[in-house]
Amino acid sequence: MEFHLADEGEPTPAGARLEALDPEPLLTRDYETRPGLVYERLRERHGPVAPVDLLGVPAWLVLGYRESLEVLQDDAGWPKGLENWRARSEGRVPADWPLGPSLEVNHVLIQGGPGYPALRTAWDAALRPFQDPRSPQAKRLKSAVTVYADELITLLAQGGRTGMADLSAQFSRPLPLMAASHLLGFPGSQGDDALMDMWRVLDAGPDAEPALERLLKTLSELAAAKIEQPGDDFPSHLLAAHPDLSVDELARELFMLLGMTSDHVGILVSNTVVEVISGEREGGVRTALSAGMVRETMNRVVMRKPPLVNFVPRFAVKDTRLGNYTIHAGEPVWVSSAAAHADPLFAGQMTPGSSTISSRAHLSWGAGPRQCPARELASTIASAGVSRLFERFGHLELALPVDQLPWRSSPFMRGLRSLPVRYELAASAVRYVPAPQETEAPAADVPDQAAKRRSSLWRYLTGLIRSDG
Repeated sequence: MEFHLADEGEPTPAGARLEALDPEPLLTRDYETRPGLVYERLRERHGPVAPVDLLGVPAWLVLGYRESLEVLQDDAGWPKGLENWRARSEGRVPADWPLGPSLEVNHVLIQGGPGYPALRTAWDAALRPFQDPRSPQAKRLKSAVTVYADELITLLAQGGRTGMADLSAQFSRPLPLMAASHLLGFPGSQGDDALMDMWRVLDAGPDAEPALERLLKTLSELAAAKIEQPGDDFPSHLLAAHPDLSVDELARELFMLLGMTSDHVGILVSNTVVEVISGEREGGVRTALSAGMVRETMNRVVMRKPPLVNFVPRFAVKDTRLGNYTIHAGEPVWVSSAAAHADPLFAGQMTPGSSTISSRAHLSWGAGPRQCPARELASTIASAGVSRLFERFGHLELALPVDQLPWRSSPFMRGLRSLPVRYELAASAVRYVPAPQETEAPAADVPDQAAKRRSSLWRYLTGLIRSDG
């Protein structure tokens, strides 16, 4: 029998059951503030795969890049689907486990089993017109994102031509939610309350549970409306590709699109802004942006700071050797893209100027047959928002040193709690009026301004306006 040597020097059988390995808690204060050090410590002790404790439930965390690809690219050997989780089937996962609700809303990101292929095919078909830059739907989406970005910047700048702002709360987080509302086909500003509830769910605060109930109810009502009267929006295209979806099933898919797009894209926008602002001191980053290199900048950002740090669990279908351990059938495996990107065997080939590995080799969107179906959509929204931000602000600087920016970590995502900046509008943006070609989106896509001012989202954003005086 093989043995693995733990920190304290006591040998542990490499084939031992997960529960017998005394996994250490992952979601600690150290993990929230310095996750890289936690990954390094786990890697030193266990190698590329480590047993961890996720809020009282043991799981395997994949830290190695090669091992991550092995799991992600083999959907048959490492399927998703909670029905594959042995401990859960045997009643050993607590009913009140905090991560339970987010994993039990069964949608395309979570689902396994025979129903998945048809659902994934429908997602690909429904997203195609919004991800093909030549299609009218994609053009309208990009135009709408530009309009939303301008609205947010104009609102923020009511504090004055120069001032202070939290670009996370006032721009990066609301922008993708507004874009998702466009995709879902919410009429007017009726989706604003749903967007606020999505924030509450993502922040996992004390009001997250009632917010989730309200949100699913709202999305069910939207799903029923789209079944009754389809439009040129994502839920209608998904229904056209998969007509058998029930109201509840469609609502769960809309929940996935709203939640994943909003949080992932919001974090990506904030992290890219930090990369550009901090990189200006080194020269050339903002110039590169203006030359159309936003996508490449985002690729560098997600290599170092992926928004989605841990993927939803997969499960071994049979006892399988991975890293230094044997993963037993039915044990949960969480692939960490953040840890994989920091794997010395991979990161060492990503040194500045190296052409060994493309910056597109990142795992931020996953890999293999279950790679995120909305990756192009998310990149389009993020790049349009970042581009507009730097077109309309003549100067942006961080109000805190980079190493003092506050981060928030969850079992899945890692992003900034806030992004405090000092800003100065570009001279041409002080009395900004969008050009006609910038408002190609139909009037129905842009909510009535009086209604918007009454909406919960707009009242919230108005309350955040600050100025240096």
